[in-house]
Amino acid sequence: MKRAGILNRHLAGALAALGHGDGVLVCDAGMPIPDGPRVVDLAFRAGVPSFAEVLDGLLAELVTEGATAAEEVREANARAAALLDARCPGLELVPHERLKALSAGARLVVRTGEASPYANVLLRCGVFF
Repeated sequence: MKRAGILNRHLAGALAALGHGDGVLVCDAGMPIPDGPRVVDLAFRAGVPSFAEVLDGLLAELVTEGATAAEEVREANARAAALLDARCPGLELVPHERLKALSAGARLVVRTGEASPYANVLLRCGVFF
């Protein structure tokens, strides 16, 4: 058994299979999940695990070269907006409907137990070299 890092076997395996340019949607419990991408649903109950916990865990495991979130997060969820600004330098903001459309191209969806508006981000994988 792994001692540290991501212990969820489905998530660990999905992350290991990602390559340069692949998208990972980290979403709250209310985000529509597109058909197609692999889904790892971590939601246990409302708020557990939080968007912040899952995002921090993923960013510790992944190399990312970009991130996209809904522009509505600025008005509707100051806490999520501040988190995204702090964790995702160069964050691109698009209308929520555009984020949902972009999500269809994600390779992996990680659903959190977050129950607050617009706590969603599409990460774009980079390379470690």
